[in-house]
Formats: sequence, C-alpha cells, structure tokens
Amino acid sequence: MGSERDTNNSKKNKRLGLMIWFRLSRVYNHSIRRNNEHLREWGLTSAQFDILIQVGIHNEITQKELGEKLFVTKGNITQLLVKMEKLGWVQRKQDWKTKTISLTDQGQKLYDEVVPDQEDFQASQFCGLDPTEQMQLIDLLKKVQKHMESTEEN
Repeated sequence: MGSERDTNNSKKNKRLGLMIWFRLSRVYNHSIRRNNEHLREWGLTSAQFDILIQVGIHNEITQKELGEKLFVTKGNITQLLVKMEKLGWVQRKQDWKTKTISLTDQGQKLYDEVVPDQEDFQASQFCGLDPTEQMQLIDLLKKVQKHMESTEEN
C-alpha cells in the first residue's frame, strides 16, 4: 500500500513540476514578446539592447568581455556590432589583438532615452504582485536555479 501511495505522489509531483514548467515557459515567452514589441519603438532588438546596456554600463568594454557577459558566440557579437556601428550607436577600436567597444554620442543618447523607459517597462510586468510576493518569487526562482545548477552533469 505504501509503495502505491509513493507512486501516486511521485506522479502528482511530476505533473505539478510539468505544470510549473509550462507556466514559467508561457510567462517567459509572453514577456519576451512584449519586451521585443517595446524595444521596436526605438528600432532595437533584444540582442542590441543587451549590448547597449553592457557597453553603456562599462563605458568601454572589450569584445571578449562583452561576449562573456552576453553568452553569445563571437560571430554573433561581431555581426551585431557591425550593424550597431553602421547605425552609429557604437564604435570599435582595435589595439593589436584587443577590440574595445564604446558608445558614440548617438549611442549614449539612445542609452539615456531607452534604458530608464525599458527598466520601467520590465518592472511593470510584475505589478500584479505586491513587494512581498515579488521577493518570494525571487527567492523561489533562486532556489530552483540553485537546485538545477547543483544537479547539472559536468
């Protein structure tokens, strides 16, 4: 009898875990769609916004450091930077093997305009939760992430 109950509990836990995963996936996908629509107001993609943020925060950053922060391939970063350079948002300087990226005046103006608005937009997506619930969500997601990282195969 105990083993049958354990099996039923295991199935319920599995189903509950799947329901959580699907809900997180739906929330994430909906958030990304809304985020992309919002960034289109400035003609930006999410990837370009990520670069704008990183370069703006650091004032000047090497292409290698940028790649490490964004978790994208060297080729993808190069392609994005070439386009952003053509749009007049960033400039790259080559010093022997090191490429450094910084914002142009136009890029800094875009950063100053977009970042506060985008931060407000992203934060507003959680206004359905009170501050205590928002902290609980952060804590729960950290717990899930910690568990996932501890069970990863090396």
